[in-house]
Amino acid sequence: MSAETKYIFVTGGVVSGLGKGITTASLGRLLRNRGFRITFQKLDPYINVDADTMNPYQHGEAFVTDDGAVTDLDLGHYERFVDISLTRRASVTTGSVYSTVIEKERRGDYLGATVQMIPHITNEIKERIRSAAKGTSGEPDADIVIAEVGGTVGDIEGLPFLEAIRQFRKDVGPQNVMYIHVTLIPSVGPWGEVKTKPTQHSVMKLREIGLQPDVLICRTRLPLSQEMKNKISLFCDVEPAAVVDAVDVDTIYEVPLLFEEAGLADLVVKRLGLPETTPDLAEWREIVSRIKQPRYEVNVAVVGKYVENGDAYISIAEALKHAGIANDARVNIHWVDSEKLERQPIEQVMEGIDAVLVAPGFGARGVEGKVMAAHYARTKPLPFLGVCYGMQMAVVEFARNMCGLAEAHSEEVNPRTPHPVIHILPDQKNVPNMGNSMRLGSHRCLLVSGSMAERLYGESIIYERHRHRYELNNDYRELLTKHGMLCSGLSPDYRLVEMVEIPSHPYFIATQFHPEFQSRPNRAHPLFRGLIAAALEHNGFRAFRETTTKTIERPMTSRGELTLDNEEKNIGLVENAQTLEL
Repeated sequence: MSAETKYIFVTGGVVSGLGKGITTASLGRLLRNRGFRITFQKLDPYINVDADTMNPYQHGEAFVTDDGAVTDLDLGHYERFVDISLTRRASVTTGSVYSTVIEKERRGDYLGATVQMIPHITNEIKERIRSAAKGTSGEPDADIVIAEVGGTVGDIEGLPFLEAIRQFRKDVGPQNVMYIHVTLIPSVGPWGEVKTKPTQHSVMKLREIGLQPDVLICRTRLPLSQEMKNKISLFCDVEPAAVVDAVDVDTIYEVPLLFEEAGLADLVVKRLGLPETTPDLAEWREIVSRIKQPRYEVNVAVVGKYVENGDAYISIAEALKHAGIANDARVNIHWVDSEKLERQPIEQVMEGIDAVLVAPGFGARGVEGKVMAAHYARTKPLPFLGVCYGMQMAVVEFARNMCGLAEAHSEEVNPRTPHPVIHILPDQKNVPNMGNSMRLGSHRCLLVSGSMAERLYGESIIYERHRHRYELNNDYRELLTKHGMLCSGLSPDYRLVEMVEIPSHPYFIATQFHPEFQSRPNRAHPLFRGLIAAALEHNGFRAFRETTTKTIERPMTSRGELTLDNEEKNIGLVENAQTLEL
């Protein structure tokens, strides 16, 4: 491998939403398949410090890393495609950069200098880019950093980042830096005439800033002719071979194969002087084959508050697809607005549905629709997975209809409820700021022996990512258990309930954490994989389920017991911990 870290910067032009994130992730996949150590960074021009307080309708999903950073959803694509876990160093925003610079100025770090966009802001951005390559030891542990600049060229808020990556080439040497520009080749008029002018103007704008792209990724409905590529090459001053057409495909997981065929990774390796190696894409080809030619099909209702924006639950959608890959099934996702569900006959909405997933969310709007969905899945019975708020509403439904607590609710929705089965975390009560203040990041969870959760995971200690402020109220844990709800996942100090399930139900399980963040196309998350396997069984494919889930089946004891090793037993047990033998 190269002794020097290489840096690839991905920019976008003409319009937003062209797929810079998928381009970045796909290139990372191809380079990792050649044996290079890859990491990513997203440079976001918005002034928010992070994505924690952003409306999902405006910005899409807030993705959470292991170390608790709340980031842009593109980090999810990076992790899924390359099968790595990123850290907070992978996310850089204008807000975080300015906050740091202002803090340094207040401390006197700049020795009285007038703090300016150049060099202080651009220097801070460049320092963040360098830090992306570093491991925990502080030394570089990545051969290649692929950094995506959010927004489009010409956006006024993106100028500091573009100036920083221009300077970066001078700082580390042109042999270590490469620029890739994603642009649009539209088809207009009654004959669908292909137009290159938007791409020409986009590149012209980049060159005004001082950036000359090495490669153009051209989003287009149809493949570009060699004549068209030569024209783009001439006007944009890139080699014809570096004009890569990115046509529409059936699945985003096909994009790496498309780029491999176009020779994109070979271009990058040659341009950066990296060792030439032979990629192994057999596993990825199998993934795409299973997506495009599945043997089975299931219908899953995803009940949520933000279903009108496909990006709001993108990790859940992808995790369901991954579970389909693992079960050789096409997963048809039916998006159900929980607020509208409150005014519709649920039997009509759920007709033909094989499984129900109640998605995360915040606030009072649409909660009764989520409660209704949990009730429907529990009583039919229909395979069910609740995620975060979905778990909380499943607990509310169970408390109301099985425990006789008709007015049970979450304190978040009804602070005056006489039965707050869901209440705020004690360490969240006096938190004044909304941003980056929830229980965030990866936390250890202990699984009850013999539970469905343990059988699905195949182990008794797991780590999952969290983003929540409320939890199951321990005052009601015994009552819920008495009526048939098993608290099957617990924090190491037994204080927090991380998972619940109903043992008498074919598949009813819910989590306080977000399992979707760790799902991969080559490694479907156990809870999603199990949901789709149960949906197939519900759909009539019982023999298929037996062959696909046999490896994770484990003998079930007559009752679930939490079994711990000596290390876990020494962790501050709560009083009356024997009540955990459920």
